Amino acid sequence: MQLSDFDFHLPEDRIALRPAQPRDAARLLVVHPGAPFADRTVRDLPDELRAGDVLVFNDTRVIPARLKGRRVREGSNVAVEATLHRRLSPSRWTAFMKPGKKLAPGDRVIFGAMEDRACLLGALDATVAEKGEGGEVTLAFDLAGPDLDAAIAERGAMPLPPYIAAKRPEDAQDRADYQTVYAQEEGSVAAPTAGLHFTPQLMEQLREKGVILKFVTLHVGAGTFLPVKTENLSEHRMHAEYGEVDAETAEAVNRAKAAGGRIVCVGTTSLRLLESATDEDGVVRPFAAETAIFITPGYRFRAADGLMTNFHLPKSTLFMLVSAFAGLEAMQKAYAHAIAAGYRFYSYGDASLLWRTER
Repeated sequence: MQLSDFDFHLPEDRIALRPAQPRDAARLLVVHPGAPFADRTVRDLPDELRAGDVLVFNDTRVIPARLKGRRVREGSNVAVEATLHRRLSPSRWTAFMKPGKKLAPGDRVIFGAMEDRACLLGALDATVAEKGEGGEVTLAFDLAGPDLDAAIAERGAMPLPPYIAAKRPEDAQDRADYQTVYAQEEGSVAAPTAGLHFTPQLMEQLREKGVILKFVTLHVGAGTFLPVKTENLSEHRMHAEYGEVDAETAEAVNRAKAAGGRIVCVGTTSLRLLESATDEDGVVRPFAAETAIFITPGYRFRAADGLMTNFHLPKSTLFMLVSAFAGLEAMQKAYAHAIAAGYRFYSYGDASLLWRTER
């Protein structure tokens, strides 16, 4: 398939710059194969599920991964910005740097205020270890482990998606808004945004309904925001992201499937990870590795029956994924309905509940 197959017109005013308040007041478009669309709200989710169904959440926690600094070289310095992408070791991260052309291996980068260097915790300095393809660099920080984590938390900003950051700066409210209420495992530089709609009260209502809540971990990298640059989709390569599915969760999902329960992934990250952990026979296995799975129409889903997800960018890998899941024509119609009905798009926007098309 071609990139142009996944294009559509989205008015600028449909991009949400703040989330719904409360979280579960967001709208929910329910899409069943061959059935009329249903306009609901997220707090109606328990009515859409049955006892014995499993909701699979991504419990990754977003770190304040956007860092402003200065490249220092031979007495001169240039302003730079880093968005941390993937941790390689206790002291090394890959990052997307702006302006990347101003950097070379061996350059020193000082993040944070240069005038205040008295506190070691604040001395968030790094060396450019190498430059890679696609605009990535490897940063070797002077600090490591918990000390590095604390310094990033002190100096970093929440890495809002480019389509929000271009319209307003990050602020203190984003530290809460851009984090799920169940986030546990630090390591993401982008939120698993479908999960932003859940409140503790909604999760308790789901449990009372008999819905089983299970958690996996996939650390979302900044590569999730990179555009597809090739018209031929077979030439596109996804960035790898690290994920884990533990044995207890794998067993719970397999047991529920055997008993007739439906598996509903909360977010494309949960779906991509669960599919990566599922063998050809549909059995979910424990998983702890990187995944670069790229799902486009024609993919045969092995684990997920349902997907709760936000509304995605035109020509994005995420719109390709939902089109593979529920059908390209159905998604084109669903998105046209959402735009006409005033649904809010992207990370802080409304949600959809998609049921897999049968093949």
